[in-house]
Amino acid sequence: MPESKYNWREIARWLWQALRGNRLQATLNACVGLFGVGLSLLTVWAMQRAIDTASGVRPGSIYWAIGVMALIILAEFAVGISRVWIRNILGIKAQNRMQQQLVARLLRQQWQGREAMHSGDIINRLELDVRQVVTFLTETLPSVLSTLAMFFGAFFYLLRMDVWLACITIAILPLFALVSRFYVAHMRRYSREVRQTDSQIQSLLTETMQHRMLVKTMEAEPQMLDRLENKQHTLRNWVKQRTLFSVISNFFLNFGFSAGYLIAFLWGALRLHAGTLSFGGMTAFLQLVYRIQGPARDITRLAPAFVSVFTAAERLMELDEMPAEELDDPHPAPTPCGIRFSDVTFNYGAAGQRPTLQHADFDFAPGTCTAVMGPTGSGKTTLIRLLLALVKPTEGHISIYSNAWNEELKPCHRCNFVYVPQGNTLLSGTLRQNLLLANPLATEGQMEEVLRLACADFVFDLPDGIDTEFSEQGGGLSEGQAQRLAIARALLRPGSIMLLDEATSALDADTERRVLHNILSDQQRTVIIVTHRMAAVDYCSQTVNIG
Repeated sequence: MPESKYNWREIARWLWQALRGNRLQATLNACVGLFGVGLSLLTVWAMQRAIDTASGVRPGSIYWAIGVMALIILAEFAVGISRVWIRNILGIKAQNRMQQQLVARLLRQQWQGREAMHSGDIINRLELDVRQVVTFLTETLPSVLSTLAMFFGAFFYLLRMDVWLACITIAILPLFALVSRFYVAHMRRYSREVRQTDSQIQSLLTETMQHRMLVKTMEAEPQMLDRLENKQHTLRNWVKQRTLFSVISNFFLNFGFSAGYLIAFLWGALRLHAGTLSFGGMTAFLQLVYRIQGPARDITRLAPAFVSVFTAAERLMELDEMPAEELDDPHPAPTPCGIRFSDVTFNYGAAGQRPTLQHADFDFAPGTCTAVMGPTGSGKTTLIRLLLALVKPTEGHISIYSNAWNEELKPCHRCNFVYVPQGNTLLSGTLRQNLLLANPLATEGQMEEVLRLACADFVFDLPDGIDTEFSEQGGGLSEGQAQRLAIARALLRPGSIMLLDEATSALDADTERRVLHNILSDQQRTVIIVTHRMAAVDYCSQTVNIG
């Protein structure tokens, strides 16, 4: 296996770890495969006996011989049904399990600030690469056992009948061993390029659908379609090269298999003509040759399967290697609590880049309301990420504190925050599902209360109320309505520090005043408002200017 970002031992180790959760399905597939091999060899035996009985070479009842064949055929039907059941029922469970594990890993990863992978690329890996890995581990890998069992079983059966014919039949295998290394090296490169280009296409499709309003209003449909066509053209070229290489390789291998089959057929025909082989024996010869060459052909098909799964595993390992947060049990702080920045400097890590925040000293004291203001690019978004412990200071430290209590701010303190992000953050589904994201134990009364506090009373006039279903980003709602629902959702969280990031930017002045009055009048929380609007400043006890 040629070297890449990961060597073959690392990939094999990762695949072995991934197999742990899928051993039941792999074991069942292996057992069913071995049982199928036994039935296949029994079919050869039963067919030979039935033909020899019918031709008078062997004494016995032809009805009994046909009856045995019928029972074997019924058993093969049962094996086929079992394979379909295992693949469809357990297979989807295995895919779901691996997807959940990877998504959980991605959700727990450290916030990078600037993501290295496009969301479309990640989704492509979670769908296609996961499916490929699971199929290989639960179906392809167990089939290797049955393939080898079929090969050796048929070979020894044929060896018992004719030594020379058995040796001629497997003469093609050394050639396969010689060309396999060359084949794998080239196919791995082609497979990698195809998968990467496919991810780029999905990334472009994702962006186009997410921003289709922008594309329409900019009349940029031709440009987006040209970009899509260019990516698809690149994909077609790589697929064409991979297919051409595969066709040429398979031609030479199949030519060798066909030559071996013709030689075996000629050998059997000469023995049949000489009277040293019965017609049933000739039939058994041809059946066994097929059952030897069939597994050998399957082994040749395993080479691209191994190449594809190694490529898929590499792409999933790239997701798996992202550093995770230091997770701990949620740590609620005594209320009221505050946040203090002490000489905090933060840089996203780009070489030569000026720090986003530099030597910042802020004190958001318990029970206070602070307006954070500053021009675009001054570091307000970075401040929010630091407050939520999504990123760590490059220098200095941040503490969360209360009377006689003080700790360094960590992800485990995130439970103390009520956060309303900027923009439309509603998910598809019902309003109830959106609200319960903030507090799964919220009661009907609590949900109605926060809707009123957020001036989202319009919900009560909807035909289905809080069970109204919306498409992605609250399709059908105005930006102001979506923003008020996002505020209501955040208010269900029990945290004692409220962080509002331009949370009222889509509201008219009167609605903004009412919302701010409702959520700030109880003065039970420490409030931090990142804003450009002066209306919010009127409710604040202090102002912090950044930049």
